[in-house]
Amino acid sequence: MELLKSSPPSLLESAWQLVQTPYAVARGSVKVITSIPTAIPALSVFLLPTYASWSTSFNVLFFYLTWSTLILAHPSPKVEFWGTFGTRLVFYLLPSLGFLLFDSAVPGVAVSIKEHGEVALPLGKEQGGRKGRWWKVALVSTGNVLLGVAVQTAVEYLFTDVLHIRSALKITSTLPMPWGIAKDLFRGLLFREILTYTLHRYVLHSPSSPLTPLHATWYHSLPAPYALATAYDHPLAHLVHIFLPTYLPALFFRFHLLTYQMYLALISLEETFAYSGYNILPSGFILGGIARRQERHLMGGGTGNYSCWGLADLCMGTSVGSDVVGDVVEEGEKRGVGEKARGKGKGIGGKKRK
Repeated sequence: MELLKSSPPSLLESAWQLVQTPYAVARGSVKVITSIPTAIPALSVFLLPTYASWSTSFNVLFFYLTWSTLILAHPSPKVEFWGTFGTRLVFYLLPSLGFLLFDSAVPGVAVSIKEHGEVALPLGKEQGGRKGRWWKVALVSTGNVLLGVAVQTAVEYLFTDVLHIRSALKITSTLPMPWGIAKDLFRGLLFREILTYTLHRYVLHSPSSPLTPLHATWYHSLPAPYALATAYDHPLAHLVHIFLPTYLPALFFRFHLLTYQMYLALISLEETFAYSGYNILPSGFILGGIARRQERHLMGGGTGNYSCWGLADLCMGTSVGSDVVGDVVEEGEKRGVGEKARGKGKGIGGKKRK
């Protein structure tokens, strides 16, 4: 019986576990998140079991086992912390730092795809050159992202360890269904749009608000947006402008952690590309309009365009330049959508006449 008793871990083993556990949790969470796009169609096995193939069933089983192992092997707050940190790292910090490095290493190439030319280069003359504050922007932005993750984790510990109530987000081994994911993403992004507009306009741009000077002297001191500019602000202003509108909808509707990380990944990619300053974006119809509205807000002194997507500004009449509808029409004209549609119509008509 003495031989069956496990000996306590050594100091070296404890130190290795301390280092290895966060990496394993973060890696596992990001792996689960990046596999969601292929796993969501596979979840239809629960809805249409008769028509589901064996490969679909195995995909769902593997996805479920990966997620369940992650949840059962680690405390919920730890999974949420490292999962959120991993999502922000992979979908925002690393791509933004990559853009910053590209703009700094080959400015001659970068300036040709910048919407505002040299003004939007982190090492450009308008930004202070090599002795400018690009390094401060990088440090402050990274610190603000980590601050948001820390505040979210503190809320989780407050709920579970202090108040002894259910977790702020739904952290269970049960997988969310596709319809539930779509519903939460829709209302989360909609409420984020409303909250961003309200807090941005009436807290960060109100003459009576103590945060208005902080927001003006930090974020609005940038001549033009470039990588990491989204999170460059006074920490309090950043929490109001970026963190609260993102986190409060998830808290209010109590998203499943997987849904929340998908939601956070979408927002992180939006912030990465829309604030990059490039005129070549993956989705011109959506990101192009968002980027133009944020540029007009920043470079116009904050006189309008307070929301993320422009829908709240359209409803409240605070759009600067073209509104969200105008952006879609303008982008469609750039891509010749109308001409392509007319061309296809003529082709179909010609075939019918034959």
